[in-house]
Amino acid sequence: MMQPMRTALFALVPLLLASASPAQAPGISNADRQNGAAANPQLVAQFGGEYKGPQAAYVRRVGQRIAMQSGLATRPDEYTVTLLNSNVNNAFAMPGGYVYVTRQLVALMNDEAELAFVLGHEVAHVAARHAEKREQRSVFAGFGAAIVGAITGSSILGNIAGTGAQLYSLNYSREQETEADRLGVRYLAKAGYDPTAGADILAALGAQTNLEGKLMGQGGGEPISWFSTHPATAERMAQVRREAAAFAAATGRATNRDGFLDAIDGLPYDDDPSQGIVDGPRFHHAGLGLAFDAPAGFSLQNTPSAVSGIKPGTGRFSFGGGQLRGGDLTSYSQKLWEGLGTRAPALRPRRINGIDALIGQTRVQRGGNTVDTSVVVYQWGPDTFYHIVMLAPAGGLPNFGPLVESVRRLAPGEATASRGRHVKVVRVAPGDTVQSLAARMAYNDNKLARFTILNGISATTPLVPGSRVKLIVAG
Repeated sequence: MMQPMRTALFALVPLLLASASPAQAPGISNADRQNGAAANPQLVAQFGGEYKGPQAAYVRRVGQRIAMQSGLATRPDEYTVTLLNSNVNNAFAMPGGYVYVTRQLVALMNDEAELAFVLGHEVAHVAARHAEKREQRSVFAGFGAAIVGAITGSSILGNIAGTGAQLYSLNYSREQETEADRLGVRYLAKAGYDPTAGADILAALGAQTNLEGKLMGQGGGEPISWFSTHPATAERMAQVRREAAAFAAATGRATNRDGFLDAIDGLPYDDDPSQGIVDGPRFHHAGLGLAFDAPAGFSLQNTPSAVSGIKPGTGRFSFGGGQLRGGDLTSYSQKLWEGLGTRAPALRPRRINGIDALIGQTRVQRGGNTVDTSVVVYQWGPDTFYHIVMLAPAGGLPNFGPLVESVRRLAPGEATASRGRHVKVVRVAPGDTVQSLAARMAYNDNKLARFTILNGISATTPLVPGSRVKLIVAG
């Protein structure tokens, strides 16, 4: 969450998009270049900005190499490949040669061939003009709400409605995704990579989706919003393996695992401390000097624009903020209620942890359901405000009481204690086991599952001394 300040649809947005053969590639038109250049700043900002560490140059080189297999452009530098500073697993592409992948997704991979498959898949969606073949729906449908939120400084529409750039790739059809997988394998083979890498990253994504579904209280399984427009992971893996079998014997099986691990060692993982950190039920942002605690059972998700929380069957909320020059609590609250599409109800002043606040709530009918909505605004500075927007079934707003009362300023000692996580590549020592290495993961829960998914292994995989694995460590 940036100053002055994901949604809760914690779906792993399917990153593997489709490609086209050279015969299909019409080239990058001037119109596409202009449109892509215009959209690029907004997309990058929506995903936390561009990550500019040494890993960015590596990702760009791999992306440009695999993109050249599409025949869409004649020079590698015609592709703009961006590593995004985002804690969601996602990748996507835009007309004009713009290709994006998040650092979180890169960290989930285990070799360069997997990275090449993901990026090549995205390039191919553009080369095959898949966006233009969808049902007259703009690439930015759903993204518009997030932009409106950014303009108003509230991000309400983007975060509460569950829209935004993170979901736009869901618009591709199953047939387009199947074509993407097929052509992605072809690109791998043409570039000299192991063509089976696509199935490996799909397996990792399926496992990670299940884990995150469990952590979000969904009981595992792929989120409906993802599954409804994409083939099941098992189906996709089987298809990719069939495609790869036709190329495996005729091509090399390069993965460049060591080069990949060298490149991602030290890559930030999960939240960027400069955007605040989620630690279990607690969110704290040293730069802004604020913290709050989610109600019991709520799962938190941090994005550059807001922090969202959800508990299935109970409700959801979005914590964000903004500046309103010359404004006060009342005018800022009214602006937020307007963003929700309704007039502000009666507003009740409060003093919470030494901070002036204003609370309003109302009840509305949506799709035959009764929904209670509440907005709390906190005066953080002369022109700076933070707010919580809460949605719950009728009578459910009291569940948010602990959240509302927990918003506070960080003490000096708390503000200096915020540390993020990052990838650390280590060599397996004699006597190391999956279990002993998993115990070193910087989490309080599901350490074994997190470690095995991160490394594409199982709990019973024998580890070879001297081999290399990834850990997520703090500091």
